[in-house]
Amino acid sequence: MLSSPLTPGRNRYENQLRALFVVLAGVYLVNCLTPLRLCVDTIRYFGIKDCLEFGCDPNSDAAKDYMPYGYTMLLILLSKLGILRSFSIVLINCAYLFGGIFLVTKMVGLTTRKWTVAVLILLNWTIIKFVTHPLSEMQYLFFSILSLYFFRQFDASRKPGPLVLAFLAGILAFLTRSVGIALFAALIAGLLWIYRKQVIEILTKNKLLIGILVLLIIGVVIFSRLLGLNHYSGVMSNQFQKGLTRFSIIHWHFREWGEIGMNTSIAKAAHYFPGHTGEVFFVGMGILFFALFFYTLFFRKNTVPNIVKIYLLFYALLMFNWPFYDPRFWVPVLPLIIAVAVQAAAQIKNRGGKIIIILFLASYAALGIGAVGYMTYTSLHKEIFARSQANGVYRNEYETRFYGHPESDTAHRFDPLVTNILNRYN
Repeated sequence: MLSSPLTPGRNRYENQLRALFVVLAGVYLVNCLTPLRLCVDTIRYFGIKDCLEFGCDPNSDAAKDYMPYGYTMLLILLSKLGILRSFSIVLINCAYLFGGIFLVTKMVGLTTRKWTVAVLILLNWTIIKFVTHPLSEMQYLFFSILSLYFFRQFDASRKPGPLVLAFLAGILAFLTRSVGIALFAALIAGLLWIYRKQVIEILTKNKLLIGILVLLIIGVVIFSRLLGLNHYSGVMSNQFQKGLTRFSIIHWHFREWGEIGMNTSIAKAAHYFPGHTGEVFFVGMGILFFALFFYTLFFRKNTVPNIVKIYLLFYALLMFNWPFYDPRFWVPVLPLIIAVAVQAAAQIKNRGGKIIIILFLASYAALGIGAVGYMTYTSLHKEIFARSQANGVYRNEYETRFYGHPESDTAHRFDPLVTNILNRYN
């Protein structure tokens, strides 16, 4: 094990971090008081919900939307219970997040640094931002980590019960986010690795089985339209037709790694850099973080289960082929990334390395506290909220909901769908 017994000094430090976690968790819960935070995808989710719950034109955008129905079903359940409000949504997101953090610290073999991991997760700007939004990130985070946790239990016991639970949780994750295909691939690859000797023996003796597997793959391709898979290939094709290049995709995703690693968005930090040096800095740091992370994951001693390693690899491969940019894409695996990073940092013994880590953590914590504080401030101040949420795109609709009219004299744009959502669910 990489963890060592707690010394008195270490025990005091862990107690302080545990207290800090409780404080941060309390601040997160204060954000249950936020007005309903809307963005493009949240509006899509509410549109799909209304379409399924009340019916809609088959040719409408909501009827043709390809987003999985897992998170929409949660919204419908809350609607049927009469509690579809921002308070309920954020509270459930917090429960998903805290549950995911607990499972990660249990699964990755953390005994002396679990509170360090927990605090660093809560201090990441992407976590506080998206826990307050009606989006599927936290639901997928919880079910995917739960699936990995049960698979880890199966690997240790070889009993069928945890394996069944792992796949059931995996199904819930896939129904929530299509990226769950990476989770299923990891579960199957994990099974094949555990029983690799038996699999090789079976395939050697049963050539027919190989043929059946090939036919299954061909069937998936043929029926991709029915399975909904062709939509994603169509999205990628459309993006490339618009002039997007493979280099641009890789550039975007390294920038995302720079943003989650430096714990701030490039939009917030860009004006502190001259010219395009901010872009170069964030992409460069992203490359560094990515390289160090996967080097640690696969080439340094750690207690990370094989199933987690396989999943993170498949997830990264999928994301680096996804032709869109958003640091939010990495939120579901961020607790796992931070757990691995903390293990790696704990192994550094030289003075110079420790100083670098301390300076980095000080910057990370300061930016994280700022992000949590600002998000909470906007949650409790409607005027600031209306101007800042989604960069002020829905300011007129929010102010009309809050005050009965827009505060801006130049207001002329109103989205009736947004107004309808706010009137019903805010």
